[in-house]
Amino acid sequence: MATVTPEPSLTPTGESTSLPTRRKTRRRKTSHLKLVPETKELRERLRSDCRAVAAKLDKTRPLGKDEMETVARAILEEAGMPEGYVGWVMVVLTAEFWSDQVAATPPSRRLFLLPHCLKHAEGCPADYDEFGLDCRTCGACSIADFRTLAEDMGYKVLVAEGSPIVLKIILSGYVDAIVGVACLNVLEKAIDKILLAGIPCAAVPLLSSDCRNTSVDEDWVDALIRLEQEAPAVQTQSYVHLMRAASAMFEPDELDRLAPRQRGGKRLAELNGEGIGALDPVAATEAIAYDFLARGGKHSRPFITLAVYDALTGGQATQAGGAEHLAELPDAIRRTAMSIETFHKASLVHDDIEDDDEFRYGEPTLHNKFGMATAINVGDYLIGLGYRLVSREARALGPDVAADILDQLASAHMKLTEGQGAELLWRDSLDKRLKPIDALKIYALKTAPAFEAAAYCGVRLAGPADEYVEPISRFARNLGIAFQMINDLKDWQGDDNNKLTAAGDVLGGRPTVLWALALEGLDGAGGAELEALVSDDQLDASGVARVRELYEQADVFRKVERLIDKYQQRAEEVADEIQPDELRRLFYYLVDTVLERPAEKEVTPSVEVIQPTIPADLTAIVSKS
Repeated sequence: MATVTPEPSLTPTGESTSLPTRRKTRRRKTSHLKLVPETKELRERLRSDCRAVAAKLDKTRPLGKDEMETVARAILEEAGMPEGYVGWVMVVLTAEFWSDQVAATPPSRRLFLLPHCLKHAEGCPADYDEFGLDCRTCGACSIADFRTLAEDMGYKVLVAEGSPIVLKIILSGYVDAIVGVACLNVLEKAIDKILLAGIPCAAVPLLSSDCRNTSVDEDWVDALIRLEQEAPAVQTQSYVHLMRAASAMFEPDELDRLAPRQRGGKRLAELNGEGIGALDPVAATEAIAYDFLARGGKHSRPFITLAVYDALTGGQATQAGGAEHLAELPDAIRRTAMSIETFHKASLVHDDIEDDDEFRYGEPTLHNKFGMATAINVGDYLIGLGYRLVSREARALGPDVAADILDQLASAHMKLTEGQGAELLWRDSLDKRLKPIDALKIYALKTAPAFEAAAYCGVRLAGPADEYVEPISRFARNLGIAFQMINDLKDWQGDDNNKLTAAGDVLGGRPTVLWALALEGLDGAGGAELEALVSDDQLDASGVARVRELYEQADVFRKVERLIDKYQQRAEEVADEIQPDELRRLFYYLVDTVLERPAEKEVTPSVEVIQPTIPADLTAIVSKS
């Protein structure tokens, strides 16, 4: 959790206020903030305080995680309790904030999450299936009781810890709210993914984070499952409908509607094991391209286009009735948003070839599956499809709008290839020296243009874009560079969604800031050893381990964390000045979600930690509760 000094708009429910600007964040250790109050009496007291404070908060928009921490600290200060309970109070406060909206969601539209660590570790007879732990008929622990109650009420139930399937279930449209039980570590990670999107969510924290034979306040869980009431007086803003709209465009049927196939061939899923050779040869490229478009990805770029457009046209998609509003969205807007994804997917196909990556979205890359020549051709097809999606909407969009959007897309495409070209030239060069500034330039060209194009398209679809061109460019540049550095850190953990193999950048000979900082920070002997290791075509696991040791010796992981902080702060500075409030809130949301950090280890910053202060108006609210 970042530490800031926010000034949240904490007014009684129903009153709207201007979105506050941010103060600059600093990463720090949070383990000492995850203590659980020792007694049930103390937990009940703090829960009552959270309920009283939550009733007075402005519920027109979600509380940011920094605002939640500030409120939690104020509650603890008023109660005379230690800061170690901050994480726990944040969870309970969040549950109280969303409780009326969870209660107003029919149980059949709720997802109930249970952790496997509530089971008895010794002698548990339950097996795991595709949906988690199958324990309904067991009865040996409280999981079965909770699950039976929830399923009888109509819930969808998942017994699995921290599964990425949760957000996919939300985006699929099957559920509208989440009720759960989890430890504080898992709940902290869920803030960016779930709460900031405006998804109604309430959880009861486990009484420990030991991951074996844990316990929970069972009466709280029972009451949470049984929550039911009429519609709440205030509907909190939510990005869920926009996220669903972005994903829905790439469902096979909707994809075929928005971008009708020209060859009329079968989908790959319809071949029933016959193989690609069963298709008409001319239709094969289209079939592979459409299958790849419909498979995998977060669809964050089309989401940005739709969300920016909505923010500049009243923000109705984030309000109550957002789904109905989006149902009336012109197809010309949808197709423009789709075009960003087709360019992105084309770049992935070509990038996978150039880097000889084995996996994409957890499956073999296209060049491994269909051959390099076919994969290159499919990438080229996707580029053409992207331009056609916009060019054929010139009449609906207006010729000037279509021309401006196509120009922006072409510029982004050229910058991307320049960045990729610089990376390839470095990879194939005998001289592996690299300065950090040069690595950052490559990042700016490779990653930022897609964010910039996505945001620009949303602005231009909404009206004139002149006043937004410069701030969008700065925001995208800083967001993109920080995003790429976070990917560098994730590369040392492996990536379940894509490459699956840790240290892929080193093995693939790609230029990274980590590499540049290592060369800069090591002495002559260390730098020479690092270069020799990477020059070895047969680099094995022990060699990769040695590269990590040299990286740690040069302190590169800590240095990259500081750089991420720097570029994140620059992105937030742009967001602080952007108008209207709906667009500023979106930019903050993008910072919080796009720049989600890997949780390999916590880093103690060399700068002084900024502790949040308690605004006077907030202190008044808490003290009167």
